[in-house]
Formats: sequence, C-alpha cells, structure tokens
Amino acid sequence: MKAVRRFTVRARVPEELTGLTELATNLRWTWHPPTREVFASMDDTLFRRIRDPLRMLAEVPASRLDELAADAAFLATARKASEDLRRYLTEPRWFQRRVERADEGERFPSAVAYFSLEFGVHEALPNYSGGLGVLAGDHLKAASDLGVPVIGVGPLYRAGYFRQSLSLDGWQEEHYPVIDPGGLPLELLTEPSGEPVHVRVAMPGGRDLLAQIWLARVGRVPLLLLDTDVDGNDDDLRGVTDRLYGGDDDHRIRQEILAGIGGMRAVRRYCELTGHAQPEVCHTNEGHAGFLGLERVREVLAEGELSFDEALPAVRAGTVFTTHTPVPAGLDRFGVDLVKHYFGDGRLLPGVDVERVLALGAEDDPTRFNVAHMGLRLAQRANGVSALHGRVSRRMFAGLWPGFDTEEVPIAAVTNGVHGPTWVAREMSALLGGNDEEWGHDGDGSGIDPGVTDEQLWALRRELRGNLVAEVRRRARDAWLQRGASALELGWTERIFDSDVLTVGFARRVPTYKRLTLMLRDPERLRALLLDDERPIQIVVAGKSHPADEGGKELIQQIVRFVDDPAIRERMVFLPDYGMSMARYLYRGCDVWLNNPTRPLEACGTSGMKAALNGCLNLSIRDGWWDEYYDGSNGWAIPTADGVTDPLLRDDLEASALYDLLGQQIAPLFYDRDGDGVPRGWLSMIWHTLRTLGPRVQASRMVREYVNSFYGPAATTVSAAVAGDYAASRSLAAYRARVDACWPLVRVVATDLTVEGGDVADVAVVGAAARVTARIDLAELAASEVTVQAVVGRVGDTDDLDDVVTVPMTPLGRGEFAATLRLPCAGALGYTVRVLPRHPLLASPAELGRVVLA
Repeated sequence: MKAVRRFTVRARVPEELTGLTELATNLRWTWHPPTREVFASMDDTLFRRIRDPLRMLAEVPASRLDELAADAAFLATARKASEDLRRYLTEPRWFQRRVERADEGERFPSAVAYFSLEFGVHEALPNYSGGLGVLAGDHLKAASDLGVPVIGVGPLYRAGYFRQSLSLDGWQEEHYPVIDPGGLPLELLTEPSGEPVHVRVAMPGGRDLLAQIWLARVGRVPLLLLDTDVDGNDDDLRGVTDRLYGGDDDHRIRQEILAGIGGMRAVRRYCELTGHAQPEVCHTNEGHAGFLGLERVREVLAEGELSFDEALPAVRAGTVFTTHTPVPAGLDRFGVDLVKHYFGDGRLLPGVDVERVLALGAEDDPTRFNVAHMGLRLAQRANGVSALHGRVSRRMFAGLWPGFDTEEVPIAAVTNGVHGPTWVAREMSALLGGNDEEWGHDGDGSGIDPGVTDEQLWALRRELRGNLVAEVRRRARDAWLQRGASALELGWTERIFDSDVLTVGFARRVPTYKRLTLMLRDPERLRALLLDDERPIQIVVAGKSHPADEGGKELIQQIVRFVDDPAIRERMVFLPDYGMSMARYLYRGCDVWLNNPTRPLEACGTSGMKAALNGCLNLSIRDGWWDEYYDGSNGWAIPTADGVTDPLLRDDLEASALYDLLGQQIAPLFYDRDGDGVPRGWLSMIWHTLRTLGPRVQASRMVREYVNSFYGPAATTVSAAVAGDYAASRSLAAYRARVDACWPLVRVVATDLTVEGGDVADVAVVGAAARVTARIDLAELAASEVTVQAVVGRVGDTDDLDDVVTVPMTPLGRGEFAATLRLPCAGALGYTVRVLPRHPLLASPAELGRVVLA
C-alpha cells in the first residue's frame, strides 16, 4: 500500500528543553561545534548516524528527553548554548563596525537580497546540486558571521537533487527522494491570521502560480525558499519546484520566473511581516533569477509617473550580477516565442512592455533570449568569480560594449571563497589556534599558533587520513551491496586503502570539461603509480553527472570499470552519491587534491580551497582560483598544452605531465622521511599553504569584497538615484535619450601631439612631457556631458594600442580640448583621442556602450 499523503509529526519536547528547538532550527549548528556537542551528548551514537539536531529531537526516546529535562548539568550546557546563539544573533559585528567608520558620502545597504537557484547549507537541507549551491550557502554563512544584513531567496525543491547509485556495469542511476519540508529545519511563513503567506505569479491562460514560503535561519541570515506544491495550483504548476535542474525549457523558465519575480515578492512580504529592512541592493548569483530586475522595474512604475526608461537606472543602480559561466554554450537561453508566451499578455508584469523584456535579453541570434545578457543589462555592477574568469567574461561579453578594449568591459572579478568553519576539521582549527568562526582572519596567516610542531601537524594529518580510509571502506562496501554483490564476497573492502599511503582526491560534478578520466589516458602508467612497491599512491574519485548528460555518465562508467579491476581496487575507488557529508572526509583526509579541467573552462572551483584549509596540497591545472593563487610553493601546477588544437593530443600531453608530477615530485617528497618518520619537506609546503592561502580562500574575504566594492557603492548610487522622486534616475534617462540622438553626430575633427623642446622625432624620450590637443564636434552635447581622453601606448604592426596610459583632457572652449602627459615607455608608441558619455550615476565610462574614437 502507498500513502495518499506524507506529513511529519514533530517530537514532544519537555518545557525545560524548549531551547533545544531554537538551537536545532537555526542552521548555525552546522558550523558551530559547541552546539553540535549539546545534541551529541543526548545520544552520541544516534547523532553520529544522523548528524541532524532536528531529527535527533524526533528520534531520541521520550524517556531520554525526560531524563535530560531533569539533568542539571545538561540543562546548564544547553542554556549556555542558547545564550551564545542569542549573543551571536544580536551583537554588532564586522559590518556594523564598517558602517560606523564609513567615509563621508559613503553608504552601506540596510539589507541585501541574495538570489540563487540553489543553496547548499548542509545535507540536512538538501536543496543543492553542486558548487554553485554550496558557494551560495557559504556566502550566507560568511555574511552571518560578518553581520552583513543579507536575505537569501530561492526555490525549495520537493525532490531536491538526485541520489546517485551505480548499476552492476558501473552506469549512474538516479533516485529522487521525496522531501517533506515539515521534517526539515524550516518554518512556514504565515500571515497574522495564521494562514500561510502565498506569493502569486501570473501564468499564461489566465492562471496564477502560487508559492508558499519556507524560512530557514542560517545564523543571522533568513533564507526564504519558495514551494509551489500547494493547494490552489494545477498539477503542472504544483510541479514547478519538483526538481532542481529538471524538465524542459518550459519548466525551466517557470522556475526562473518564480525565483526572480516570485522571489522578489516573497522578500517584500517577509520584510513587511517581520519589520526587517527592505533590501536596497539585490545580488543575483548567476542569471537564473535575473527576472527580479524586471519585477523591480514594475514596482517603480507602480509607484508613480515614471517611464520604463526612467525607472531602469534606479533598478540597475541597486543590482549586482555574478556570472559563473566561462563559455557562451553554458549560458541560459530561451526561445523568444517562449518568453512572449509568458510575458506577452501583460499579466505577469503589468506596465512592462514585452518588447522591452525581449530587448534586455537580445543576442546575435534573434530567435533566442539570453538570460545572462538580461542580467548584465539590468545590473550596474557585474563580476566573474576569479581573476582569470573576469578576463574570460570580459572577452565573452565584449560585444555588449562595442568599441571598448576587452579590459575596459565593466565586468570585475571577486574570487570565490569557502566558509572555513564549515569545512575545516575541528581538530585542525584547534591545533592552529583558531576559533569556532574563522582562523587566519588577520589576513596574513599570523593567527596560526607558532608553537605547533611538525610532529603535531603530521600526527593530525595521519589521523584525518585514517578517518578517510575508514569512510572509504564503509562507503565502498555499501556501494557494492547496492550494485548487487553479496556481503560474503566483500571481505576485500576491509583491506582497501592504507592510512600511511599518499592519498589523492578527485571529487566534483562530471561535465566533460572537468576531465574526470584524464588520469586514465595511459592506464599502465597510472597502474604503476598505484602499485609502486616503495612509493604507492591511492586515489579516491567521486562525482555526479547531470541526469541528461550521457557523456558524463560514460566517463563515470569508464572510471568504475577501471577501479573494478581486482588488481587495483584496493588502491583506487569510485564512491557514488557525492555530497557535502562525503566531501568533508575527502577535503580533510586527502594529501593531494587533483583538479584537471580544460583551461580556461573552470570559472573558479572551490573544492581545492576547502582541501587547502585542511593541509591538503593542490595539484591543478592553472585555471580558476588556482591561476592567481598558485605561487610555486603551495602545491603543483600541471603544465598546460596551450596552443594545441587537437583535444586528444592536448589530453595526452597534460596527462603525461600529471603522471610525471605524481611519480617524480609528489610521491618522492611525501615519502622522504627523517629519522623520526616525519616528511619535513612535505610539511613545509603544508605550513606555507596554511599561512598564505588560509586567509585568502575564506568566504569572509569574499563577502568583505562584495560589501566594499559592490554592495556599498550600489547602496550609495541607488540612494542618489531615488532621491527627490527619482530625480537623478529621470535625469539619467533624459541624458541617455539625448546621447542616443546626438551620438551618431559626435566626431573627433582633429588631433595633434607635440613634445616640449622640438619635433617629436627628435626629442621624444621616456618621461618627456607631451601635449595632446583635439578639436571635437559634440553635436548638441555640452563639454560637461562628456569625458574626452588622450590615450598613449605601445603600437604594433596593426596600429592597435597596448599597455596604454589614459589621461583626461580639459575643455578649452569652442570644442577644443587639451592634456599633458609623460611618455610612458620607449619603443614604438601611438596615441588616439576618444569621447565617452559622462553622468554622475554612471559607474563606468563604458556603461552605456558608447565611444567615439579619433
């Protein structure tokens, strides 16, 4: 028989223990060991098995709860934890201190709404698929620790992401467990009447999509999760939030409309009900929730007598867009007809013309709507997620800013970070002298206890490796049982891996560019490394392929078939169902973290950061974060076959370099021990990694950058834009209309460069003063409405300028402009003059995509 309905019954908690419910439902426990210890002390065996305080309260026998309610020592411990949580939730933290010392004219937002299609806070709230969601979860945690007033918002998936198992022949199989929100650390947001809050989003055909709102508390940060499995929705609409990244384009656009438009409405209602400050800044984590900008335009239009063009600058001023995609093929696109289907009747966004919507997502293919283009056009501030990815993004989106050099495209970079307290083994944090929130936060690594010896660090690394070996054996045995093996034939799983053998980890999603099987390019070389008599290597591999990615599943099957070989299965394993719980063992127990994507297709990658914080050394292609953080002593860089166009040859060359590094450098260093059995050279690299990378890879560093370089400036600009009934926003709209009309007539009529003391050819030396003059026809624009620049730089055969120096030119009247600069370098130089729009609300000279060159 099957149940007709699922529901969860909450445990009866004695009145003396009611504080435990608050501790269990605030997800701060996921990174706060003292809180976890309170629940572990109730039943250590049970807690080790489920690692979820809310489930603990449901599964601990009532008799044990009554016993604890009379235990004075336990009550004191629980009371102390509750008091500590209240202190954490209310005390001023970094953000509050930053606001207090703000410079004159500098503002910071009273709230920031952070939108993401997935959030990976903990496995107890399975609402994520991989790195994007885990990054979003780490962003919220770091914001909480820093006191940044963030509100998270996204969908809640009733089936979450899939659970992975393997068939007997090694093929990935997917299972979608049904999730009951009532059994998760969530509470339903309700109206004062007690009825659930519903946000309403118009659908075609006169229907409405309803969503209720579940609230998760991530420390100080509220996380709002929208759920469409509610009465009042037709069956197809109930399923909008059924699965993460499931379904066709029609299903996907409904999810993105809900995340952006419904998410914005959910945030508004939450703030109205709770008194939380309304967000001044909205940050969209990838383009999936980009429709939120259109909802904010609708809000402004509904307030007064503004046009779409007048509302747009105010919305853009308060929007931050982060792209994680390094290739155009990875961008979300929908058919134009599909967008018209949802926006065309005007019910979804009253007052917003569908043609304006389509223009925001326009790309080269007129039949496609590009969500990333919309995100960039609706956000005044945008960034990639590593320095290299910032450069890649500027090249990829350069067409949106024609006439500008790639480096001038207004897309910055904030390198991702990871939440140290979540990922660092508590034993490591304790050894290094950290606290329960963050270590190395001083910025230079000096917070690490200088009294820790090599022997102590090595003993801990061996302990963490031993924990991983035990977990590998358990999971490998379970995986074989799932594949149909008999327990009687699995005795060998008790012998796999060795606590004293060099351990390499490779775990991540399995798209083709991450090259899961690069290590298999020469199976015999890999086999020799694994089975070396003196310096063996053991490798643990894990990862999920998207259910629709048959190519990724084939890569997993190749790995599984290789490791099924009885000759090597004790030295290499593939562990199915990779997730956050498995990841913690891997990051903490591996000695080397392998990452070998095809450069530059890894936007950032953060798994290696988590490993580094635990004393694991990175072995990686110089892509993503590793390209900027590798310094030659904190791990190894796999050489890349740049310029090789044959992908198979490139894989062969880079795989050979990988084998060489493992066999000739890494293994010898790991096994080079002194008389005390300690690998001093290896440990010196670990110490260097901890001290140099520790502060830089933290999510707290990342969030501080967002606050100082994005949220703060956005709050300052949006405040100016909306003041005086949107006077500045209206002004920018009027200015932009004038620029659009006049710009085709603006031209540089004449220019000249002279050097003091004589003819340029005779007296031009490095450092000489040069004067650039120009005569410019500004059409109907005033000199104060433009910026005129002299640009000098190296020049090659194509006359393109490189290594440029840009100097603003001063208006002299009657269209005349001049500037004086110093010649910056020797060799062939060239110069030009250009004209750019100028307005106080523009964050970048390139923002309007307008430039006139001499």
